[in-house]
Amino acid sequence: MNKEGYLEELNKYAPYVDLTNVSKAYDFGDRAHTGQLRKDGTPFFNHPANVSLILAELEMDEETIIAALLHDTVEDTAVTLEDVTREFGSDVAALVDGVTKLAIINYETKQEQQVENLRKMFLAMSSDIRVILIKLADRLHNIRTLGAMSLEKQKEKAEETLEIFAPIAHRLGISKIKWELEDLSLKYLDPEGYRDLVRKVDRKRTERESIINDYIHQIRKSLTALHLDFEIYGRPKNFYSIYKKMKYQHKEFDEIYDLTAIRIVCRDIKDCYSALGAVHTLWKPIPGRFKDYIAMPKPNLYQSLHTTLMGNGEPFEIQIRTQEMHEIAEFGIAAHWKYKEGSSDKHTEMENKISSLRQMMEWQSDLKDPGEFMNSLKLDLFSTEVFVFTPNGEVMDLPLGSTPVDFAYKIHSEVGNKCIGAKVNGRIVPLNYQLQNGQRIEIMTSKSANGPSRDWLKFVKSTQAKQKIKQWFKKERRDENVEKGQEILVGEIRKQNLPVKQVLSTDYLEPILKRLSLKSLEDLYNAIGYGGILTNQVVPKLKERYHREQKEEQLRNKPIPEKSDDHQKRKRSGKNDTGVVVKGIDDILVRFAKCCSPVPGDDIIGYVTRGRGVTIHRSDCQNFEKTEDAENRFIEVEWASNTETAYATNIQIVSSDRKGLLSDITIMVQEMEMAMTGINAKIDKNGIAIVNLEIEISDIEELNKLMRRLKSLEEIIEVKRVSS
Repeated sequence: MNKEGYLEELNKYAPYVDLTNVSKAYDFGDRAHTGQLRKDGTPFFNHPANVSLILAELEMDEETIIAALLHDTVEDTAVTLEDVTREFGSDVAALVDGVTKLAIINYETKQEQQVENLRKMFLAMSSDIRVILIKLADRLHNIRTLGAMSLEKQKEKAEETLEIFAPIAHRLGISKIKWELEDLSLKYLDPEGYRDLVRKVDRKRTERESIINDYIHQIRKSLTALHLDFEIYGRPKNFYSIYKKMKYQHKEFDEIYDLTAIRIVCRDIKDCYSALGAVHTLWKPIPGRFKDYIAMPKPNLYQSLHTTLMGNGEPFEIQIRTQEMHEIAEFGIAAHWKYKEGSSDKHTEMENKISSLRQMMEWQSDLKDPGEFMNSLKLDLFSTEVFVFTPNGEVMDLPLGSTPVDFAYKIHSEVGNKCIGAKVNGRIVPLNYQLQNGQRIEIMTSKSANGPSRDWLKFVKSTQAKQKIKQWFKKERRDENVEKGQEILVGEIRKQNLPVKQVLSTDYLEPILKRLSLKSLEDLYNAIGYGGILTNQVVPKLKERYHREQKEEQLRNKPIPEKSDDHQKRKRSGKNDTGVVVKGIDDILVRFAKCCSPVPGDDIIGYVTRGRGVTIHRSDCQNFEKTEDAENRFIEVEWASNTETAYATNIQIVSSDRKGLLSDITIMVQEMEMAMTGINAKIDKNGIAIVNLEIEISDIEELNKLMRRLKSLEEIIEVKRVSS
């Protein structure tokens, strides 16, 4: 897409932007990405241009559209944040910085790197939620063009999209993006299932089209008679929602009737309820299938009336909403910028929702353990909500399974910390009682309360409540935390049969404390005591270090067995004891080719050289001397029996680079009582360690045994025999 075509397309969706400013950003980004191509061979800048158009479709503001054009410049080109600030201002630069991944750091796991990138994005989002909207548009265009990636990469990106980005779009209420992210992810995760589902849906929709059109005709006639101002149309369900019903509710495709919902868009709320009454006179509603999201909106601001009716022997769904509700349902939080200039209650409501999301993301950012971060994030993003009331009638949304303690902390930290009991619909309930929709909750507090109980952490559901409880213990009970943390850690160390004093020394702890951003052992005890760090983040590292040192010590103090003396004798044997018999010749000089380093057990062949006797090669060696009479110079040879000669050979170990790799390799060679005559190691540009060993062995079986044992080492990719 050239610049003129881009600006023309942009103007369709966002006529309110200043095209001069956007044109400047387009030129800036295009120059920065000159020469860069995507995997499919197209110019790289096509990507940020398309991301900005997705945001223009959401009617985002000018700064967001410009930041989208520049979002990859700092990460993938020589452009700096200072350059962006100078040219386009600090607000655009802050958005670009929020979307830019972290600088390259040596993280221990891929999950840790993913978590840190998400953490950075959420922290930026807490200051400006537009960061996440740019990231969603970025992911949407990437998954639209995922076909050029490898199958492994396609699956990895699709899984991440379903686990993280589609739920974020749902939390933000942007169904327009959520549905497409889900459908495209399914296409790459289960291609055959996706294609089969598309075929079935198309066929069944065609069959049901006349039925739905008949329903629409009857509704239009009824609403017109009531003089309502409305629009009506059919809305197909997205493929992923159908797929989920089939997979998780164990339904056959023919059992799914709501492939198409009928949507009625009215002028105002009063008309919505009038329309609801009208359709309920046309068909019987199915009990328990009516939901009033207008009176009680979803946490992502979604509002609509949902009712399921029985018509022609099959159920079908109708959704009724106003035009404003429809725009918020499609664009979610993105619609905030549409109402930003006005002073409507909707703007205030959206501001409150943004504050709630920011708070959720701030709690996430406090979690140190990558696994806990991801689990907590998925819980917050995927959780089904329960709606309850305060004593004043205000609606509160909480994760399904929440308790009065979750409710108390949702109101305020101090209400949670001073909580001593709770009433549900006027009746006292235990604090671990699971709340149900529509209940009225009253929290009982006391100024003399001692604060939260550690037991609360076992049953609270919301990340917010968990973090506030942990923070209280961290701040108020340090001495108690240190004592409890020491008891927990020392107990776990003893359970693993490790010497407590040795493994809790500065030498052992220093790398662990550095990784966990702690200053001292007392800080570690404190963090374990209040639940901020788990012992499984510490003890396995101590155990690994201790056992490695023990193994090294044993090898240093181990007496040399008699076998080693025999091995040394073999090693010192001279040229006259090669262990090879040349058929038909008793006394001839024999040497081994260095190119293929044959050892007993290999198929071998002799090659008569000019003035240097016979050279022994492996039969599959490709390096015979190229002479006119080469074929006439081969001679039959075989290994002698019971030879005590040592033979040199070369093996290569390919592994992920890690601490202690060379030590583990040399220890294993020593344990097998082999002589290592050379070692060479290097790290390639991808962080892969390549170690070449020259060792002396007695036969091919001994070599194969060593190679098998080397393959069992941690993070080894390949062990192979190589030519010199």
